[in-house]
Amino acid sequence: MPWRVNKDPYRIWISEVMLQQTQVKTVIPYYEKWMTQYPTIEVLAQSSLDDILKSWEGLGYYRRAHNIKRSSEIIQQNHRGKFPKNSELKELPGIGDYTYSAIMSIAFDERVPAIDGNVKRVFSRILEKKFSTAAQIKSLYEELKKYMPSSRPGCFNQAIMDLGREICRPKNPECCKCPVHNSCKASANGSVKEYPPKEERKKIPILDVVVAIILNNNKEFLITKRPKDKMLGGLWELPGGKIEKKETFIECVSREIKEELNISIEVQKQIGTVKHAYSHFKIRLHGFMCEMKSGKLKIQSADDYSWIKFRDIESFSFPKATHKLFKKIKNEIV
Repeated sequence: MPWRVNKDPYRIWISEVMLQQTQVKTVIPYYEKWMTQYPTIEVLAQSSLDDILKSWEGLGYYRRAHNIKRSSEIIQQNHRGKFPKNSELKELPGIGDYTYSAIMSIAFDERVPAIDGNVKRVFSRILEKKFSTAAQIKSLYEELKKYMPSSRPGCFNQAIMDLGREICRPKNPECCKCPVHNSCKASANGSVKEYPPKEERKKIPILDVVVAIILNNNKEFLITKRPKDKMLGGLWELPGGKIEKKETFIECVSREIKEELNISIEVQKQIGTVKHAYSHFKIRLHGFMCEMKSGKLKIQSADDYSWIKFRDIESFSFPKATHKLFKKIKNEIV
């Protein structure tokens, strides 16, 4: 793994944040590009949030990028560029128990168990136990400390995570290749598929979102920038919003544009629908070609706006759902 070439806490920090909710094979190219563009905390702190979000584009969970940017500024301002540890590390934005433990063990050789989903799964099977509540996770933490060596504790943490990712997988685990096969209660009792016990899944809501592709006479279309404190904050998007009860798509997009931009539009035609899933909900994104009819453009619920040509898309950071819609509208506006 490219983040294992040394114990630089900056490199380890970035990798651990990127790996949250994201697969290793997806992270590697992003990580390598990131380290070329932002080789040090100082360079990162001096970079613009727009550039950082563009570098993060496609990884999702964009709050992570905001936290990295803010943390780099804190490290530069409060720690003279030196990566903090112990309680000072915990105070950085976005540093939870797992990330703290991973950095402290891998970069600073502290005996701190790092518990992620892979670790929970491995030990749930080894011990035939459930680890989901705070009390259960605390008991797992104490159990891991019994096994953790005093030297190279970071390697121990990484080995358990690797074991969970490569061998003790959620589906089709390769127990015959497992180095702790003989110590695994679930394997001995034929209960591997039962651990960890499945949690009851909540029904994921599906939202209909309608957006406008508003063209001007120069074949430029309007984009708006999401507020930094909102979901997908700092990213650019096509203006629009969620449909309300008993509202048609055309009524929705007309209302949203009036509320967001203080202008009235003429809705011409629907040009496509795409689907996209987030962690807790799904959306159907409907795009409509529109023309500005009256009013003075004024942003009322966005941080900024811009008129761009289709070729300018790569200069801005957009959510993945918007990129999906761009593929459908390309022939309409190029």
